[in-house]
Amino acid sequence: MVVEIIKVKTDEQLQEGLSVRIAVFVEEQNVPRDLEMDEFDASPQACRHFVVRNDLGETIAAARWRMYDGLTAKLQRIAVLKSYRGKGIGRIIIDAMEADIREGGVPAVILDAQTQAEAFYRKLGYETISSEPFLDAGIWHVRMRKQL
Repeated sequence: MVVEIIKVKTDEQLQEGLSVRIAVFVEEQNVPRDLEMDEFDASPQACRHFVVRNDLGETIAAARWRMYDGLTAKLQRIAVLKSYRGKGIGRIIIDAMEADIREGGVPAVILDAQTQAEAFYRKLGYETISSEPFLDAGIWHVRMRKQL
């Protein structure tokens, strides 16, 4: 599948990504909208947002990253539309964010993975660092880390 990875620069691109996140997290997983959206969604500059479009120009995935501390970036809100899961899109958007983070000289990445996606992230080189799963927006998560 041919896809286009976009580093979000416009409000329109940001809205495309937010639409994917609403479909996945709010509508599909019943996360309250006010928990899904936060201050890092206020503008394209508030965070490093990414979207993925298919060969028809439709936005099919979204994610963002931000600095967690001086040496670690945090991947967040990784969402792939249900009909596109299992096709490598998640790996593509994560690879793009990791490349962006590496360019900035940041040596490590963390993320809070839904426990059902833990094996997926492990395949990408992440290791679980939380001692116990924890609830976030009513969904069980684990914290994972990867050295870049």
